[in-house]
Amino acid sequence: MSRIGKKPVIIPSGVKVELKGQTLSVTGPKGTLELEVHPKVKLNVTAAEVNVEISNKESKREKALWGLFRSLVQNMVDGVAKGFEKKLEVIGVGFKVDSKKADEYRKFYTGKKADAIKQGNPTLENVANYSLAKLANLSGMVIEMQLGFSHPVFAEVPAALTAVVEKNFITITGASKQAVGQFAAEIRELKKPEPYKGKGIKYSDETVIRKVGKVVKVVGGRK
Repeated sequence: MSRIGKKPVIIPSGVKVELKGQTLSVTGPKGTLELEVHPKVKLNVTAAEVNVEISNKESKREKALWGLFRSLVQNMVDGVAKGFEKKLEVIGVGFKVDSKKADEYRKFYTGKKADAIKQGNPTLENVANYSLAKLANLSGMVIEMQLGFSHPVFAEVPAALTAVVEKNFITITGASKQAVGQFAAEIRELKKPEPYKGKGIKYSDETVIRKVGKVVKVVGGRK
């Protein structure tokens, strides 16, 4: 038997769980999540708990589905009740991070472009043109990062998530554990922490294994 699958999912106060056909809907203070249930998995929903069952407890595949769907349902209940959070830290001299609406960034870089043309500064104009091109199809909230490149890096925050920027920290929250984890991983991938100086983007609770740089030995020399 699956040690995880056989445990009931307790429904906390303020959370509503509904099953229509093979679609499970969970609603709570943090939002609503839906899940398509595998045909070999059966959910028994009551006012107090959700029990996950399978027909063939001897099948390896079905036992795997048993534990998987029990975990998914638990994550949905926890997500709409309390939410999930991932915190990232941006480390590096000159590295900066900010967050604004896409329209505000477009207005800012349009002004930068006008200033660059007025000053006859082609480098600044190229940065403004690049930024405006990247922002063209973005809407809603956008995270802007200066990560040591010749241009800023932009990441649009998914509608179901919230991203708060405080100094060099980015806190991502949302009801879906998968969505929060996926977006945090995408941000980290933009500049993974390097092992020598630790520069880059890392999870706040992540330990970066550091390496010692090469030591150049002087051979010979004056006496």
